[in-house]
Amino acid sequence: MKVVIVGAGSVGSSIARELLAHKHEILLIDLKPEVIGRSGLRGAHWLVGDACELSTLQDAKLEDADVVVSATGDDKVNLVVSLLAKTEFGIGRTVGRVNNPKNDWMFNDSWGVDVAVNTPQLMTALVEEAVEIGDLVRLLTLQTGVSSIVEFTVPHDSHAIGLTVGDIDWPEDSTLVAILRDQAPITPSRDDVIDGGDELFFVTTIAAEDQLRELLSPGSGEENAPSEGPGSGEGNGSGEGNGSGEGQDGAAAAPATADQLGRSDQLGRSDQLDDDGFDG
Repeated sequence: MKVVIVGAGSVGSSIARELLAHKHEILLIDLKPEVIGRSGLRGAHWLVGDACELSTLQDAKLEDADVVVSATGDDKVNLVVSLLAKTEFGIGRTVGRVNNPKNDWMFNDSWGVDVAVNTPQLMTALVEEAVEIGDLVRLLTLQTGVSSIVEFTVPHDSHAIGLTVGDIDWPEDSTLVAILRDQAPITPSRDDVIDGGDELFFVTTIAAEDQLRELLSPGSGEENAPSEGPGSGEGNGSGEGNGSGEGQDGAAAAPATADQLGRSDQLGRSDQLDDDGFDG
């Protein structure tokens, strides 16, 4: 696979080093010729020039690339390179580095970005994934903001414990793709039983995240857990425990059941940009 990386700083060089180790063909484009000598990248091809200039990208024969990675420290450059790569050269896959999280919303298909890599957002997600239990954490956004990979750590008092995967009516646009239990990944089947401490990983649309969060939240337990029903056994069918004498068993049970069934729990961005549309 041929990969063109724009920006040979620490991020671009690290990406190139990993891809070279996997035997991919790498071309790096950077304005500064001195980065070539200090990069230590053996086997990489180099082009010194401004990647925002169409002539530079033509010299790089960008049309032959499988992937273009815009990894500079300037969001404006990364957006322009992605847009040119997509519109002028028909590149199938573009990856754009987001430096300022407030500019993340611009890194989408309108600017030719297929995948936006927001390092602060990724680090935040990893921190939350490590410490947040009982809440849905977005780990990665896919397909230009349409879908995401999210994680949910099952609390030890969760209503979902003891249910099988097939017992739960998951949102239509959410798919459980893995269960991490005792540091071992499990491919989920309908018969797998959910346990406290399990880490559940989903691929879901952004729009369905709220439905998934509501389904997994502690407040949804009563409506998902099996009920014992008004006609079951002890305490309802005998005078004992209902405080009534003969013939009161059915009448005494009805108000208590109605009270139980009547309970329900109530579940319950604007970024300021500079004149040129960017923060920072």
